[in-house]
Amino acid sequence: MIKIIKNIKVYTPKYIGIKDVALIGDKIASIEDSIEITTKGLEVEMIDGQGKILTPGFIDGHVHILGGGGEGGYKTRTPEIMLSDIIRGGVTTVVGCLGTDGISRNMVSLLAKARGLEEEGVSTYIYTGSYRVPVTTITGEVMKDIIAIDKIIGVGEVAISDHRSSHPHVEDIKKLVSDARVAGILSGKAGVVNFHLGDSKNTIKILDEIIENTELPYSQFYPTHMNRNPYLFEEAKNYAKKGGYIDFTTSSVPLYWEEGEVKASRALKICLEEGVPDDRITFTSDGQGSLPMFNEKKECIGLNVGKVTTLYEEVRDAVLVDGVPFERAIKTITSNPAHILKLHNKGNIGIGKDADLVILDEKELKIQTVIAKGIIMLYEGEVKVFGTFEK
Repeated sequence: MIKIIKNIKVYTPKYIGIKDVALIGDKIASIEDSIEITTKGLEVEMIDGQGKILTPGFIDGHVHILGGGGEGGYKTRTPEIMLSDIIRGGVTTVVGCLGTDGISRNMVSLLAKARGLEEEGVSTYIYTGSYRVPVTTITGEVMKDIIAIDKIIGVGEVAISDHRSSHPHVEDIKKLVSDARVAGILSGKAGVVNFHLGDSKNTIKILDEIIENTELPYSQFYPTHMNRNPYLFEEAKNYAKKGGYIDFTTSSVPLYWEEGEVKASRALKICLEEGVPDDRITFTSDGQGSLPMFNEKKECIGLNVGKVTTLYEEVRDAVLVDGVPFERAIKTITSNPAHILKLHNKGNIGIGKDADLVILDEKELKIQTVIAKGIIMLYEGEVKVFGTFEK
């Protein structure tokens, strides 16, 4: 099937003007000022993009696709994610991970869930491991997992500076990152290690020490939840200015903000104002993960569930509430994660790239249509799809 999106404002994520975009199968075939079909009888789907914005499909690099938790006992285990939850958030590429529980939720089940979602229409990848070090793998070794299993692109989420972590030593982390890096080099994958940051005042000291005293580059470290408290956020800004990547979590609750968590949209605005390069910042949702609340004794006193839909909601807030330019805000969930995770055909609109696209209304920036691998997965608003076209 050929699809042509007509007269739409295109952000690649860089704004390139009003264009026509042609899709053939699951790829972007052409981007022109005007595209006309001259072959009579050719079946074409025409989408009117007047007054709309076209962006790359969103990448959510940290989702508990099997569910997460439960820090409050078995009854607080969160459910598996559904395709509808992903698509409603404009997400066309998901990276799945385990979390606190790497026992009753395991790597084989994670891989199977990822394959199931792929069959339903979105692109999926996963991390090997969970909170604990040594990490749990499928093959028995981190390097084998990354090299031999197509969907595994790195390790994570490994917990540090958190009372739920295994409190790994510097040498443990150094070995883990080294193995992931070499496996990534050999397989052409990112080989990153996704680090969960907790509330400890130690923050990212263990990462700083390793980077300072080894040849391991910043590109292999991908710390998340970097907006969870004021002192970690300060470290995040400095870390990014020195060359590191930082990830802000979009799923939250008002209580967290009252306790000092920096709202993702606001965190982005502050970072840009203070000179953090906009290509070193990403958003992830922590979707389906448990959002536990602990008292001063580290006892769980409440729990919410992360939502993939918050990913774009925070980007939208960054633009409409915090005044961040759309071009810069949308990079956090498109080209930036694509670059960090080496997803070369994702996160950008260009000829030959995957036909993962989102159509927004220009005025309110609301999601109207989601296209994943060339297939219309969500269709709302005033966008019209026509059948056979002849000229």
